[in-house]
Amino acid sequence: MTCTWTPGKAMAQGTGGMVAAQHQVAARAGAAVLARGGNAMDAAVTTALVLSVVEPWLSGIGGGGFLVWRDGTSGQARTLDFAMRAPKGLRPQDYPLAAGKDGDWFDWPQVEGQRNLIGVHSICVPGAIAGLSEALSELGTISWAEALAPAIEEAEKGLLVDWFTNLCLSIDAPNLLTDPVSANMLLRNGRAPVVGSAGAETRLPLGNKPATLRRLAESGAQDFYQGQIARDLTRDMAELGGRMTLDDLSSYRPRWDTPLTMDWAGARILAMPGLSGGPALMDALARIGGAGSGQPDARHHATVADALRAAYTLRLNTAGHGARAGIDPGCTSHISVIDNQGNAVALTNTLLSRFGSKVTSGRTGVLLNNGMMWFDPRPGQPNSMAPGAQPLANMCPILAELPQGGVLAIGAAGGRQIMPALVQLLAYRLLHGMDLGQALSHPRLDASGPRIVLDRRLPDGTAGLIGRKHDVEVVDDVLYPVQFAIPSAVERRSDGMVYGMVHPNHPWSAAVPEQEAAP
Repeated sequence: MTCTWTPGKAMAQGTGGMVAAQHQVAARAGAAVLARGGNAMDAAVTTALVLSVVEPWLSGIGGGGFLVWRDGTSGQARTLDFAMRAPKGLRPQDYPLAAGKDGDWFDWPQVEGQRNLIGVHSICVPGAIAGLSEALSELGTISWAEALAPAIEEAEKGLLVDWFTNLCLSIDAPNLLTDPVSANMLLRNGRAPVVGSAGAETRLPLGNKPATLRRLAESGAQDFYQGQIARDLTRDMAELGGRMTLDDLSSYRPRWDTPLTMDWAGARILAMPGLSGGPALMDALARIGGAGSGQPDARHHATVADALRAAYTLRLNTAGHGARAGIDPGCTSHISVIDNQGNAVALTNTLLSRFGSKVTSGRTGVLLNNGMMWFDPRPGQPNSMAPGAQPLANMCPILAELPQGGVLAIGAAGGRQIMPALVQLLAYRLLHGMDLGQALSHPRLDASGPRIVLDRRLPDGTAGLIGRKHDVEVVDDVLYPVQFAIPSAVERRSDGMVYGMVHPNHPWSAAVPEQEAAP
């Protein structure tokens, strides 16, 4: 007899506020902030800082991100871009092209030695600390030290090794071995640590990261860019042959802007502008149209596939820091938060690849991003490598003002899979009337690569209909490899009820109402 099992999660609900994130420890820390009277931005920043400790392979203080904020009283909305940027001393000639494709989502030519994917030359200037501290100062109510306290507590405990940690470390052990500091901190004898036996925990000390977090709490976020942490970071990078300098760090500034907006399916969509997934998401929604009802059938999915493919073609051929004037260019962690006043935050932060560059700064314990991977390695393209430039990113945090009142905060991890997932989830929720639990559990497709990938559970006839125009592959939605992104969402309705849902396949993800975290 063959035994099978299907993972799943139930939609959370409550009153007041809620946090949805990819790790329950981080979500609970954010919800505890709400329970103590903090607002959505307080909770989002606290959650992001804890995520950098408990799930360090996806996001962290060595990366960068985007957020969208909406005030629950005035309805005013803002965005903050704290994405990574190339060092000013970058030399494109340091990344010569090699034969073959990179084998990742982008399908670009390879670079010799994978210098844009792994190692010190793949690192961009991190924006996470600048962005999180700026957002808290501008829109939060608690202090920077208060926001850091739960992350410091978790960092001092060390990284808990359970079966999922073991899986994530095992997947990337060969790459982590390329950096002695990362290997010493995260591996044992070149392999992922063994999970503790029943009743016992295995925890990995995180080097100098706890001390770095304590210093940030005591000296302020600017220490990361202008103080001792900055000096330690750049000294480590210089010793490895990297080009990030003190000037790169001290001149970094996050950027406030206003969201892209669109009236769609009776809702008002608020998306990240600029070098994000926001413009492409809006393009795809416009191509699909905002009319629909009933269950999504094969024709709906074929329409979605066409719209996504067209939006991606436009994005990859026209978007980037070098795009012509007049063109708005279009392994990560996402946080969705709504508080009891209706303030909402959608925040996505990333190291880009799993474990980023695989390089850890020994003096600080900070695992650093591989943001150079986001640039097109070919010269003369809209998104080509350039000194001081910001690469075109896939992150796509979204807020939506709902037709009956209330607000939805949603986003996802998953690289190029993010935008297609969010287009479909918005359609499920707004066009087809699903609640968040139904929407995030419903099968999806992904049209972000050369081949359109379909969940085997999609309606009969979907593969045949889409296959008339596109090359398709039918797969199972499994834990690894991730096929259709990892979303997290929270919704507050006009009656004050809040609902939250996370990716059903992710073992640690959780939506936590503030009541569950109250002391």
